[in-house]
Amino acid sequence: MTATTAEHQAPPARPTLRSRLLHHDPVVRRLATLTMVNTIGSGLSMTLGVLFFTRVLHFGVTEVGTVLTAAGVCGVLAGLPAGRASDRFGPKPVLIALNLVLAAGTVGYTLVHGLAPFTVLACVVAVADRGGSAVRGALYAEVLPADQRVAGRAYLRSVTNVGISVGTLLAALVLQADTRPAYLAGLLGDALSFLLVAVMYGLIVPTPPRPAAGAAADRASGRNPALRNLPFLTVTVLNGILCLQFAMIEVGVPLWIVRDTAAPRVMVAGSMLVNTALVILLQVRATRGTEEPAAAARAFARGGLLVAGACLVLWLAGSVPAWAAALLLMAGIGFQALGEVLSQAGGWALSYDLAEEGAHGAYQGVFNTGTAAAMMLGPVLVTTVVITHGLLGWALMGAVFVVAGLAMAPAVRWAHRVSGPR
Repeated sequence: MTATTAEHQAPPARPTLRSRLLHHDPVVRRLATLTMVNTIGSGLSMTLGVLFFTRVLHFGVTEVGTVLTAAGVCGVLAGLPAGRASDRFGPKPVLIALNLVLAAGTVGYTLVHGLAPFTVLACVVAVADRGGSAVRGALYAEVLPADQRVAGRAYLRSVTNVGISVGTLLAALVLQADTRPAYLAGLLGDALSFLLVAVMYGLIVPTPPRPAAGAAADRASGRNPALRNLPFLTVTVLNGILCLQFAMIEVGVPLWIVRDTAAPRVMVAGSMLVNTALVILLQVRATRGTEEPAAAARAFARGGLLVAGACLVLWLAGSVPAWAAALLLMAGIGFQALGEVLSQAGGWALSYDLAEEGAHGAYQGVFNTGTAAAMMLGPVLVTTVVITHGLLGWALMGAVFVVAGLAMAPAVRWAHRVSGPR
């Protein structure tokens, strides 16, 4: 008698730490390696950029703010043409070209003199950066199976947070040195990351299949199907509203802590660390159950309610002693992070589920334009409405999040009535 009975079978191997951390799909693993390289560079530039422009290039704070605002407007406009280019030429060559532009533009920052060329360069970099976000979404749609797109994207977002954290730690070394050569080394390191990413797209990412005939007809006619899809545009707007939470956490919370709470200022860094850690830990898990559009809409709604709850808790931190303020701030950041991972998971799923196969570039271009608009307008709205008006401001922002979250389910039902389930 052979040893095939249950009592003689070897117990299944316990998963190792390596198997738990590395994705089972080799394509996602390749994308994760690429993402790690890219976001380490992003962590460098996000931390050093403004200081480099003011301390090394000697532009004024107001000048830098104006230039970056103009660049933000250009970035908002980049998603649509980048997405259409992705559908026409394929996402890989477009991403390679955009990363080469980013590498050249970042090197250009180290050579630029004068406000006018600085403005032009910042706009070019913003266009390539925001356009790349749209095209990456299209690439994920085309190289990953339909039922793995959102989970794969969630895994890559966790990798993104790890990479940015590493880049931020490297930037801390530059800040400690606080010399021109150190800042130049940091910016050139970011440029090198873009160059490496361009090479990696060509070498390790598979080439997606060509789009379907219907999408080819749309390309030939110059029409953008996403701009003619009113339910999808509504979903894009609702997702953009929830993306205002990023300005809330990155701009609003630091200002609120310093200006309006008794909490120690170190809580500014603590809040960002807690948010980053929770996103890394929970983003993949949050995508479970979002495979169907109705379920994705429910996840999005729960995310909106949680972020609204975070607004209330964060406001309460402004009227209590330091120890209580610190606890409330951490609780508020926890609510926001949970809402963030759920709303992002739901939004990603819908951006793919409601799109036409073969036209993901166009749809991701429109969807990312909504996100880019929120990222551009968010800091102004948060500082002028929330921080300035205290309880009223926090309550208004929370109400907006509730309405946007609850409106997603009707918008998805509308999309199904118009075009049928995908």
